[in-house]
Amino acid sequence: MTACTPPLTNDRRLSVQETFAAHRRQPAIEKRFQQLKSVFELAPLFLKAEARIEAFCFVYFLARLVQALIERELRRGMQRAGVPDLPLYPEERTCQRPTAEQVFRLFALLARHALTVAGQDVRIIDPELTALQEQVLRLMGISQTVYATRS
Repeated sequence: MTACTPPLTNDRRLSVQETFAAHRRQPAIEKRFQQLKSVFELAPLFLKAEARIEAFCFVYFLARLVQALIERELRRGMQRAGVPDLPLYPEERTCQRPTAEQVFRLFALLARHALTVAGQDVRIIDPELTALQEQVLRLMGISQTVYATRS
């Protein structure tokens, strides 16, 4: 928005002050839509059936909700523990407001390996968590056994 462009709304109940206050949130809202293409890697969809469009929007809503909850829990955990930042950026640069994308990247390479012979598990190798992964789980109130037990 340039200085000359007034914010527009179709909500006639909003006062001028409320319109400007709502417009100030626009960058945060647009950031969430930008994540639709980057974090979720969404490609163009060609849906015609209304039920499919509604279903897609619902699934996207759930994904956004989970992402927001991850960010909120981690940030609140950091605040409770007095942790000002975490080294989640590349080259272990610190971050004061971690995003779900950074958390996903931190845990992306974790894998449990199973050696199976004739349909029987012979050996299972559980993933080893780094100190940073353990700290993030602790701050979010998630037990580390989630990654150490087989479901």
